[in-house]
Amino acid sequence: MIKNVKIIDLPKIEDPRGNLTFIEESNQIPFCIQRVYWIYDVPGGQVRGGHAFKEQQELIVALSGSFDVVLDDGKEKDTIPLNRSYYGLYVPKGLWRQMQNFSTNSLALVLSSTEFNEYDYIRDYKEYIESYT
Repeated sequence: MIKNVKIIDLPKIEDPRGNLTFIEESNQIPFCIQRVYWIYDVPGGQVRGGHAFKEQQELIVALSGSFDVVLDDGKEKDTIPLNRSYYGLYVPKGLWRQMQNFSTNSLALVLSSTEFNEYDYIRDYKEYIESYT
C-alpha cells in the first residue's frame, strides 16, 4: 500500500437488534474533523474525485454498498475496495485519488481535515505529477 495510507478498523458493537459503529476524532483518526460530506446516487460507470489535495487529509467510509478508491502517488497506484461500514480508509494529503465501481445505493462518507477551499485542489493530473512527484 502507498506510504501513510491505511485501513482503520472502526469500533463495531454487535447487537441482535443491529450493529453500531462510531468515529471519534481523538481515537480513530489522525486529524481534527473540519468538514463531513457524503457521496450518493452515483450513476453506474461514473467516477468521482480525480484530484489531489495540497493539505486536506481524509477518512473515507463505505456506509452502504461498495466502491473502489484508487490512489496514486505518481510512482505507484493502489486500488482499495471499501465495502464494510466498520473500515475507514485514511488518505493523507498529496495523493491523487478517485472513486469508482460504485454499487447500487452505495453511500460514501468522507471526513475531512479542512473546510472547503478550492485552492487546495489539484485538478490537473499533469500538474500533479510535475509538482508532487
